[in-house]
Amino acid sequence: MTTTTPVRSTSGQPAGKKSPSIIDRTYDFLRSIPTGVLWLLVIVWSIPTLGLFVNSFRTRDAQRNTGWWKVVPSELTLDNYDQILSARAGLGRSLLNSAAIAIPATIIPIAIAAFAAYGFAWIDFKGRKPLFIGTVALLAIPLQVALIPLLQLYVSGASLTLPFLDKTIVLIPDFDLAGTTTSAWLTHTGFAMPFAIFLLHNYISGLPKDLFEAARIDGANHFTIFWRLVLPLSVPVLAAFAIFQFLWTWNDYLIANTVIGANASQQPTTIVIANLAGDFGRNESILPAGAFVQAFIPLIVFFSLQRYFVRGILAGSVKG
Repeated sequence: MTTTTPVRSTSGQPAGKKSPSIIDRTYDFLRSIPTGVLWLLVIVWSIPTLGLFVNSFRTRDAQRNTGWWKVVPSELTLDNYDQILSARAGLGRSLLNSAAIAIPATIIPIAIAAFAAYGFAWIDFKGRKPLFIGTVALLAIPLQVALIPLLQLYVSGASLTLPFLDKTIVLIPDFDLAGTTTSAWLTHTGFAMPFAIFLLHNYISGLPKDLFEAARIDGANHFTIFWRLVLPLSVPVLAAFAIFQFLWTWNDYLIANTVIGANASQQPTTIVIANLAGDFGRNESILPAGAFVQAFIPLIVFFSLQRYFVRGILAGSVKG
C-alpha cells in the first residue's frame, strides 16, 4: 500500500489551490465583524449630531457654561429657531435659492448623462472606448483646480490673442453669468457628469442584450429604445445618483461661494448660515438650529428615495 503526499507550492499552499486575494481576505474580515460592533460604531458616530441637536434648543449662555450632556428640560427653548427663521436672518429666502440651485443641478446632469451612458453602452461608434476612458478620467481632476478658470469664464468669457497678428478671437462671449444661479448650475453639471456617466453606464451596460435585439427587430430606433426601455429599467440607478447629486449641491459651500459670492439675493443656505455667526463668532449659538433647518430637506429626499439607493449602487457591479 502506497501513500501520496500532497504537493505543496513554495508558498505553503497545496498545488492547484490559489491563495486568497486581498479582496477575498478583506471581504471575509468584514463578514466576520459582528453586527453589534457595527451598530456601536453607528451610535458613536451619531453622538456629535445628537449634541448639535440638543444645543439647537439651548440658549447661548447655557451652551457656553455647560456641555450638552448636562441639559435640563427647563432650559430648552425655541428662541434659536425663531431667530433663524426670522425675516432678518434671510434663511427663508436662502432655502428657496438652494432649491433653485439644487433641483436644476440634479436634473440637468441626469438628463445628459443618461443619453451619454446609453450611447457608450449600446451604440457602436468610432472612438467609443477612448472617449469613455477620457470621460471617466476627468474624475481625477480636483474641483479646486478648475474654479478660478471657470470664474474668469463667467466674468469675462474666453478669448484667444494672436500676438503676431495683433488680433483677438472671441471663443466664448461674455454672458455675465457671475453671481447668478446659472453659473452654479453649469459648474455642478460639469463636475457631476463624469461620475454620472460612469455610474449609469455600469448599470445600462448590464441590461440584457436580448431586450435591445428584440426592440430593434420590432423597428425601434435608439431614441425609442432609450425612452421606452432603458429609462423605465434604470429608475434605481437614476434615483441613486439623484440622491448623491442633490445632497452635494444642497450642502455645497465652495462652488456657491466662488461663483455666486457676495450676491445676497442669490446666496444659498450654506453661505447664509456661515454668515450668521457674525464677527468673531458672537452668534455661534444659533448655528446648530440653522444646521438642522438646512438639513431637513436633504433628509426628506434621502428617505423618500432610499429604497432605490442600494439597488442603484449595487446594480451593474456584478456581471453574470
